[in-house]
Amino acid sequence: MRTTELVEGFRHSASYVNAHRGKTFVVMLGGEALAQSQFRSIINDIALLHSLGIKMVLVHGARPQIDEALAERAITPEYYNGVRITEEEAFKVIKQVVGGLQLDITARLSMSLSNTPMQGAQINVVSGNFVIAQPLGVDDGVDYCLSGKVRRIDVQGLKAQLDNKGIVLLGPIAASVTGESFNLTAEEVATQIAVKLKADKMIGFSSQKGILDSTGEVLAELMPNEAQSILNHIDGEVGVCVGTKAFLKASIDACRNGVSRCHFVSYLDDGSLLQELFSRDGIGTQIVTESAERLRRASIGDIGGILDLIRPLEEKGILVRRSREQLEMEIEQFMLIERDGLVIGCAAFYPFEEDSAGEFACLVVHPEYRDADRGSLLLKNIIGQARVRGYTRLFALTTRSIHWFLEHGFEIVEVDELPDKKKQLYNYQRKSKILALGL
Repeated sequence: MRTTELVEGFRHSASYVNAHRGKTFVVMLGGEALAQSQFRSIINDIALLHSLGIKMVLVHGARPQIDEALAERAITPEYYNGVRITEEEAFKVIKQVVGGLQLDITARLSMSLSNTPMQGAQINVVSGNFVIAQPLGVDDGVDYCLSGKVRRIDVQGLKAQLDNKGIVLLGPIAASVTGESFNLTAEEVATQIAVKLKADKMIGFSSQKGILDSTGEVLAELMPNEAQSILNHIDGEVGVCVGTKAFLKASIDACRNGVSRCHFVSYLDDGSLLQELFSRDGIGTQIVTESAERLRRASIGDIGGILDLIRPLEEKGILVRRSREQLEMEIEQFMLIERDGLVIGCAAFYPFEEDSAGEFACLVVHPEYRDADRGSLLLKNIIGQARVRGYTRLFALTTRSIHWFLEHGFEIVEVDELPDKKKQLYNYQRKSKILALGL
């Protein structure tokens, strides 16, 4: 990476460093992720997040390790409705596997060797009885034995450890009020903790970069209902990782119960966790309760963002230059699309009441966000505003985007078709094409 790329990347991450500091993240480390050589890098990245003031609860799974250990002892796992039936003999093995993994993760988080990313980290890793379990019981005459579910979360205890700058590490085994232990799913533990803590994010890992569409492309953002549709589709598919399905379901549950964002990233891609959290577009899939992008009316505080967006086109002569003072007077005419605090698109709507017409102007979309038809979204919104006012026409002036307007139903007209006030301001030297849309 060139020095300028490093500096620019660091600068762009600053807003996210500030946004994430003091926030609570629940990180779900599935057994599949723990088995990868890349896991050392994930631990290093978790240590970095901790150093930036992010409060973290780590919940680890052990599904593949448990299956392997049971197979070595010739114990055949039993399931009912997709849930493991945990008998006493199997549970002895499960406790050994889970306990060993928890110690291994603690050891890795305790590293502080010189010349490593963990140098000087000094992380306090805390484990304990923050989750109280209860048995699943009997279903359709099938006894789940020592398989359980979450009964209660010690929220105050967790908050005390997080406020004391510790990382809380928990596994899929929890004690009950009767002094027994039960085998839970790590996904349920992570979800319940995220919900009860009102965590800002829940994060999970997969062998894929995220949730993929039919062409193999990563779906950057999903609402819970969209994610549920995908889960229904892949639920019976062979070859889809059990952990992927389980975390997708957990993310849907978490979002529907108040966790605003759940992230899904790859445990195979080095630095995927950091790229997801500290870049505007991320690298994986977010399941969100509210889109990262918002279409809204501009306010006086958006002037700097709008200027940053339109200045390059003004300098090329594509847009007529607007001063800051002019923008301040016209700011209520602007609609914008905002993504994580960055203005990535804008357009203005100037009314000509006496002619029952409006002007669609200053349409700009950030160069990195021109592949999702955001210009059409802005146009649709302004057409709606014009119709509400009872206008019969919408017109636009352009020197470069003639075909875009034609594709959206506009027709080229002459200067005489402009409202009288706009006609008087028409710049014959620019020779802008005039396009009109009947409403």
